[in-house]
Amino acid sequence: PPPTPPPQAASKPKGKIEEVKVDPHAIVVSRVGYMTAASASVYGVGFMSPDPASHAMFTTFSLACLAGYYTVWGVVPALHSPLMSVTNAISGMTAAGGMLIMGGGLLPTTTGQALGSAAVAMSTINIVGGFIITQRMLDMFKRKDDPPEYSHYYAIPMATLAGGYFLTTKGMGIDTMGLTYVASGVLCIGGIACMSDMQTSRMGNPVAIMGVSSGLAATLGAISQSPEVYAQIAGCMIAGGGVGFYMANGLAPTQLPETVALFHSLVGAAAVTTSIGSYMMEPHHAVTAFIGTAIGAITVTGSLVAYAKLAEKMSSSPLALPGKDMINLGMLAANIGCFGYMISDPLNLAVGVPALVGTTVITGALGYHITASIGGADMPVCITVLNSYSGWALCAEGFMLNNSLLTTVGSLIGASGAILSYIMCVAMNRSLTNVLFGGYGSTAPKGEKMKIEGTATTTDVETVGDQLLNAKSVIIVPGYGVAVAKAQYDIAEMVTALKERGVLVRFGIHPVAGRMPGQLNVLLAEAGVPYDIVMEMDEINDDFAEADVALCIGANDTINSAAIDDPNSVIAGMPVLHVWEAKQVVVMKRSLAAGYADVDNPVFFNENTNMLLGDAKKSCEALKTKIKAAAA
Repeated sequence: PPPTPPPQAASKPKGKIEEVKVDPHAIVVSRVGYMTAASASVYGVGFMSPDPASHAMFTTFSLACLAGYYTVWGVVPALHSPLMSVTNAISGMTAAGGMLIMGGGLLPTTTGQALGSAAVAMSTINIVGGFIITQRMLDMFKRKDDPPEYSHYYAIPMATLAGGYFLTTKGMGIDTMGLTYVASGVLCIGGIACMSDMQTSRMGNPVAIMGVSSGLAATLGAISQSPEVYAQIAGCMIAGGGVGFYMANGLAPTQLPETVALFHSLVGAAAVTTSIGSYMMEPHHAVTAFIGTAIGAITVTGSLVAYAKLAEKMSSSPLALPGKDMINLGMLAANIGCFGYMISDPLNLAVGVPALVGTTVITGALGYHITASIGGADMPVCITVLNSYSGWALCAEGFMLNNSLLTTVGSLIGASGAILSYIMCVAMNRSLTNVLFGGYGSTAPKGEKMKIEGTATTTDVETVGDQLLNAKSVIIVPGYGVAVAKAQYDIAEMVTALKERGVLVRFGIHPVAGRMPGQLNVLLAEAGVPYDIVMEMDEINDDFAEADVALCIGANDTINSAAIDDPNSVIAGMPVLHVWEAKQVVVMKRSLAAGYADVDNPVFFNENTNMLLGDAKKSCEALKTKIKAAAA
C-alpha cells in the first residue's frame, strides 16, 4: 500500500479586519490643544528670559530645529551611519565656544582659559576625525564605474568664503560676521541634506567641511586676541587635529561605526569645559551654563559606555541593579538640588562652580547607569539619542555665549538625532522611554502567548549550497551575527559567484539590525557588496513570496513572525522581514536560543525552514567554497 501522506498543517485563520471609526471632532480638538500649548509656550520663553537678545536666539533655535527635522527625514536609511558621523563632526563646532573664552598668552593663565583650550583641542579631534571617518564610510559605497569626484575643487569656494570674510571685516571695516555665520549654518544643513541620496552623498562631506571651516574662521576673526593667544589656539587645533587624523586613519573598517560613539564623548566633554569656563569668566549665564554642563556630562559617560559595548570592551548585556529606576530618580533629584544651590546665589563663583562640578559628577554617573542598563540590541536608539544630546549641548553653548552659529548648528544636530531616535523606535514598535528605561518584556502581555508547535529541522552546508545554486532568486537577511562573525567578506564572494551563475541576489536590511543605524549597510559596502542590491525592509518585504531561498544569517527578532501572528507577544506590532513567505528559508544561528527580546521564533519550526546551526563565519566560508567551486 502507498505510504500514508504526511498530515497537512492546519491553515491559519484569517484575522478579521476591524473598522475603526475616525472622529474628526476629536482630531481637531487634539490639534487645537497642541497648538494652544505651543502658543502659550512662546510667551513662557519671554517670561523666563525677558532679554530681547535671547528672543532672537530662540527664533534661530526654532528655525534650525525645523530645518533639521525636514532635512533628516529625507536621508536614506543606508546612509544613517555616515549621517551620524558627519553630524558628529559638525558638532565639533564646540571649538568656537572654546575660542571665545581662551586668553592669556602662549599658555592660558586662568582656569577658565585652560578649560577653553581643552575644549578647542577636544573639538578639533572630533572635527578632523569625524570628517575622515565620514569620508571612509562613503568611500565604501563607491562603485568601480563611478565617475571621479574632484573633491579638491571645493577648496576654491571654501577659500572664497573665508578669505572674503577677512577681506571685508579686516580690510574694509565691514562687519560680515553675522553673514558668515548664516553661510556656515546653511552649508552645514546642506551637508546633511546631501545624505538624502547615494549620488549626492559624495558632496556631503566637502559641503559640511566648508560650513565648519567658515564658522571657525569667522569666530577667529571676531575674538580680536593677541598674536600669542592666536598661537595658543593654533597649537590646540594642530594637536587635536593630529590626534583625530591618527585615530581615524588607524581604524579597521569594521571599527568605524563604533568610533562615532567615542567621538560623541569629546563633544560632551568640550561642552562641559566650555560651560564651566564661561561661567567662571561671566557668571551672568548661570542657567545656560548649568544646562550645557548637565547635557555634556551625560553625553560623555553615555557615549563612552556605548563605545565600549559596540567595541566589545564591555558586556552588551544590560546592567540590572536592584531598584535601578529609584537610582535614576535619586540622581535626578540630586542634580536638581545642585541647580537649586547654584541659583540661590548665581553670581557667586564659590557657590556656582561647586554646583557645576557636582552636576558634572552626578549627571555623568546618571549617563553611565542609563546607558549601561540598555541591552546591546537597543544600541541603535541609544546612539541616536546620544547624537541628539551632543547637539543640544552645543545649542546650550550658543544661548550661553549669545552665539547664533552654535545655536543653529546645535539645534540642527539635536533635531536630527531626535528624528533618528524616533525612526529607530518606530522600527521596533516601542517608545523611547521603554528603550531607555524599560526593555523588552517590561510591559506585561495582555494574554497568554501563542504556543509554538512542531520540530525544528536542521540541515548542512552541502544541502544549503545546492539550494542556493539551484535557486533563481535569493534574498539574504543579515543580522548582528554577521558583524560579530565578520562574515561579510565571505558573503560578498558568495554573492558574486551566485550572480555570475545568473541568480538574482538581494539583501533585506531591517532598520535596527546591528548595533547602530546603518551598521550592516556599511559592513556590506566595505566588503564590496553593491549598494543597489541592498534593500530596506519596506522595499523587499513584498518580494519574499517570489524568492526561492531566504538566507537569514545571524538574524532573529527581526524575522520573528510572532510580531504579526501573536498579539500577546512582547514584540507584537514590531515591523519584521517576512522571510517565512519564501519557498525555502535557511536560518544560520549558533543555536535555537531566542534572540535579544527573549521570544521564541515560530519561523524556526515551519515546514519550509531549515536550521544551519554553528559558527556563522565557518558556515559562510564553507558555503562560499562550495558555490565558487561549482561556478568554476
